[in-house]
Amino acid sequence: MGVLTAVLGVFLIIYPFATAMVTTVLLGWILILVGIAQFVFALHTQTVGSFFLKLLLGILYAIAGIALAFLPIEGVIVLTGVLGTLLLIQAGMLTVTAFQMKPLDGWGWFLADAIASLLLGILIFAEWPNSSLWAIGTLVGVAVLIGGISRIMIAAKIRSGAGQVERLIGGPA
Repeated sequence: MGVLTAVLGVFLIIYPFATAMVTTVLLGWILILVGIAQFVFALHTQTVGSFFLKLLLGILYAIAGIALAFLPIEGVIVLTGVLGTLLLIQAGMLTVTAFQMKPLDGWGWFLADAIASLLLGILIFAEWPNSSLWAIGTLVGVAVLIGGISRIMIAAKIRSGAGQVERLIGGPA
């Protein structure tokens, strides 16, 4: 399963815009379903204030979902801008965290993460909206690829550990 996941990740990286489009449409449909669920939750609410809050949230989720599902190109552009913004915010927060942890070992990893997030956020915004062609799809592909590689490594470690246990307890040779 890990090998299949890693291969899928490579495929997603090779076709980043298609990956971004599929991801955007899928997210749109998920938001539509969440909007419907919020509406159902609103109908089961005991108080008027909570009813209207859940109803409003359901409407907002549904509108966002419809926009992403039926206008995927525009959705990819907007999501790429949101991603760039989140990366810049994350860079700032990680920088603060790194310097708060500075006397401890490993604080530099937080700073390295902050620098990487800052550079990626700048890279996205320097070419935005054109970066929409590669940003989301590439990042989704990389995440899937890393997930596949980690599954391969975990499975190898489990097999190795199982072999060691069998040798220790005198199991089948």
